Amino acid sequence: MSDTDKPRRSGGGEPVPSVAIRPLTTADRERALAVINEAARWYREFLPPDEYHEPEMTAEEWDAEARRLTWFGAFLDGTLVGVGGLEHVRDVALLRHGYVLPVHQRVGIGAILVQRLEKEVRGVKRVIVGTYRGNYKAQHALEKAGYRLSPDPEAILRAYYSIPEARMQASITYEKALPSK
Repeated sequence: MSDTDKPRRSGGGEPVPSVAIRPLTTADRERALAVINEAARWYREFLPPDEYHEPEMTAEEWDAEARRLTWFGAFLDGTLVGVGGLEHVRDVALLRHGYVLPVHQRVGIGAILVQRLEKEVRGVKRVIVGTYRGNYKAQHALEKAGYRLSPDPEAILRAYYSIPEARMQASITYEKALPSK
């Protein structure tokens, strides 16, 4: 397919890249961690110094998350460039740990990953995504994907997430109702 035949981003911009999405395995862990930790470095722009840490996620943390959620990867020409997790918690699905390498941001890879994760949702009608209050990049992308700020983010975080109090105070949530299947 030539560039002129590829689907275009809204506004007729650059072609949307051809991205393959698949569940990740333990064999993908080190590369997934490299994506997460590289993409999370920009957090230092808005997190207080006592909240920012490197790495954002360790191998042990990745493994612990893998016991609760399914990791997915976005591959561009066979290279892992984006990561996201899907976790079902009671009556909702949580999209967790969404990261795209900085060099591959703003070309639609994150949107493609979110769409795929939404297609994997089963048995619930609402999807929730938590993000930092200062993460305007994620907030813009979520709004563009049809997510809306939760009316009471703190209540949502307390009900569905198991995160440290300081992180909870620095976070907000977005929600989207999914159409019935």
